Amino acid sequence: MEFSIARVLAAAAGGSALLFRQLFDADTGTYTYLLADVANGQGVLVDPVFEQHPRDLSLIQELGITLVASLDTHAHADHITGSWLIHEATGCAIGLAAAARAENVNLSLQHSDQVAFGNRNLEVRATPGHTDGCLTYVLDDQSMAFTGDALLVRGCGRCDFQQGNAHTLYRSITEQILSLPDHCLLYPGHDYTGRTVSSVAEERAFNARLGGQANERDFVGFTQNMKLPHPHRIAQALPANLRSGKPREQQDAAPAWGPVQRSFAGLPELAPSWVAEHRNELTLLDVRSSDEFDGPDGRLPESLLIPLPEL
Repeated sequence: MEFSIARVLAAAAGGSALLFRQLFDADTGTYTYLLADVANGQGVLVDPVFEQHPRDLSLIQELGITLVASLDTHAHADHITGSWLIHEATGCAIGLAAAARAENVNLSLQHSDQVAFGNRNLEVRATPGHTDGCLTYVLDDQSMAFTGDALLVRGCGRCDFQQGNAHTLYRSITEQILSLPDHCLLYPGHDYTGRTVSSVAEERAFNARLGGQANERDFVGFTQNMKLPHPHRIAQALPANLRSGKPREQQDAAPAWGPVQRSFAGLPELAPSWVAEHRNELTLLDVRSSDEFDGPDGRLPESLLIPLPEL
């Protein structure tokens, strides 16, 4: 039987647990989130990054998760989504706001929709203002929400391009996000100083742009005077994201001699089942010492010994 962490967690939690992983792309400061219902292994991926596709796919495969959908919180301007690549690899749906009007989306989302994975689901809340197509995904028990660029930790998304509107963003945040229970954890689309999570209570109290005694006028005045440079990858990222991350040209395939993939640890690997099926076509090289080769741990039949120092 192949190892499946989903089965292990389901057994330990009596089938009621949620698997949750927060992943990070240091180049763009982007967070990607993986959620799964461990009772049956179905899951969703939120805001994947194109360049991190091998990492994300390896984790999904190693944990034994059946991916239902890859969801983007909006059409990003600072990185290219990995939704198309993960769709090609797993067959999952590509989810994005209908308002984004992007190509290759087969799960067109609107306010109050639900995205189910196993016995769990994410509620879709429209939170425009940063862009017209911004969505926040709220877990079914309202214990966590994924706010994209609408609400960041102690900040918020900019409103000076791509249909941005500060008044709209203020209403989106106050009515759709800060209306959630105080204990609801808020997971942003980005952070550049190492902050990973906040909560409704924290942001309502401490967010410099709209917390405490700040009102809509304060928020709009602050947001409209931020004077930020445009994202340096916008010319590349935005057109690609309006194709859901589908490359214009075919990506490099796995080596012709075998289906090499990188593990979540970053190591190139072949599936043991593939190696067993193609045993007669391969040379298995053992790089241990002679003592280890002949020792109690054994060795694979017909493997070739060349100790690593000699190799």
